[in-house]
Amino acid sequence: MTFTAQQIAVLLGGALYGNANAQVSDVAPIEQAGSQHLSFITEEKYLPYLQHTQAGVVLITRSLVEGKIAFPDGEGKSGGAVILVDNARGAMGQLMTAVATTLNPRRQGVEQPCFVAEGVQIPTDAYIGAFAYIGKNVRLGKGVQIYPHTYIGDNVVIGDNTVLYAGVRVYYNCRIGQDCILHSGVVIGADGFGFESDENGVNRKLPQIGAVIIEDDVEIGANTTVDRAMMGNTIVRRNVKIDNLVQVGHNVEVGESTFMCAQTGVAGSTRIGKHCVLAGQVGVAGHIQIADNSVFGAQSGVAGNIRKAGTYMGSPAIDAGIWRRAVVRFKQSGQQ
Repeated sequence: MTFTAQQIAVLLGGALYGNANAQVSDVAPIEQAGSQHLSFITEEKYLPYLQHTQAGVVLITRSLVEGKIAFPDGEGKSGGAVILVDNARGAMGQLMTAVATTLNPRRQGVEQPCFVAEGVQIPTDAYIGAFAYIGKNVRLGKGVQIYPHTYIGDNVVIGDNTVLYAGVRVYYNCRIGQDCILHSGVVIGADGFGFESDENGVNRKLPQIGAVIIEDDVEIGANTTVDRAMMGNTIVRRNVKIDNLVQVGHNVEVGESTFMCAQTGVAGSTRIGKHCVLAGQVGVAGHIQIADNSVFGAQSGVAGNIRKAGTYMGSPAIDAGIWRRAVVRFKQSGQQ
């Protein structure tokens, strides 16, 4: 797709300087960009590249240049263009969202073959892909997008405008809010890992009769699993963003606006606070609580309660500053 600087400025509500007719069809870093590229600057250290860049259009966070760099008034007829916005990174996201919507537009209608249980109402603006299975008493919101080979079990509720990409599995009685995105291979509501050894040492299954609740505006990456509760609900609160290959155990609660990166695993009945960050391969023990605004570095092992906000690293996870000093001592010990 090709955009002019004028179109971009109007879409983003930015201040345009330079060639309003400059056209871009791709994105690139400011130091590598050519005339066909859109680039952006969000840090002061990249401003010197403005003198030499060949980028067709550059988005710049306004506060970086106000009172420091003067751009010519009016709109030139040749060369590139600069657009000043409040947040260049956020503006890029807004623009890329518009492009993504064009590249993968929302669909409508019911493809065949598929199975829709008797009595299930399909909204007129929804999409059901080929070979999808929609169970009994399922409730689908307006604009729902159910891609091919997706399984929706009995009594599931899915909110408005939620997208389930190909191959998603949602087991019975689970609830998914509106404006969610579940990528291919996601499994919601499989049994939690609950077993008890009998007097003979045989592992007996404990029935998992709870459910999963996914609140609004949640995105879950490919091949991630969220297990159903043994009793009650496993809950993923609103605006949580979960990466690929994450395991959320039974009866876990993930707090609002938390990030969980790839290969993180959370054992059962743990409560994670709001606005937390769990980097890649973080392991979290069961039956603990984690305070709001806690951040865990990659491969941290969280073995006990985290009672105050902070940044933690290591296994068992401790204050990141202490961990870094300890690592230095480890290295020094090895050199002696």
